[in-house]
Amino acid sequence: MSQNQIKKYRTFGKVMFVFYIAFLVYFLCFAEWYGRTEVPQGYRYNLVLFKEINRFIVYREELGAFAVFANLFGNILIFVPYGFFISMASTFRGFFKTLFYSAGLSLGVETFQLFTRVGSFDVDDLLLNTVGGILGYVLFLICNIIRRKHDGRKKKQSKRAGA
Repeated sequence: MSQNQIKKYRTFGKVMFVFYIAFLVYFLCFAEWYGRTEVPQGYRYNLVLFKEINRFIVYREELGAFAVFANLFGNILIFVPYGFFISMASTFRGFFKTLFYSAGLSLGVETFQLFTRVGSFDVDDLLLNTVGGILGYVLFLICNIIRRKHDGRKKKQSKRAGA
């Protein structure tokens, strides 16, 4: 793959990253579907790791499949694009950088939700969001390996054709 093509992919990654961040801000702050328009009177927070995760598992019958899926898997899935696009757009990438940036963004989101009283601050969400960012990084690595194998095959074929 040429440097020009790599630059185009990184630019595409940056554009997709901006769209993703706009979606994330809307979804986490303003989405009526999750009751983001109502401002509660007090602050809601959970500082005990695995408390809410355990609650959703124990009371899964009463809460319903959608609520359990939305909380447990939704918090992971919503950060998968972050891990992918941050790796795609950056020239400096790696597991620990993605871990740090995913945890940092999640902490920022949770803190914002606490102070604006839109949602709640939850350490379980920090964990699940960070796992999602890491899964996005792993997905990026898999795609990058496939791309490199494909590019290697194309180079071999062009060398054979040119020889």
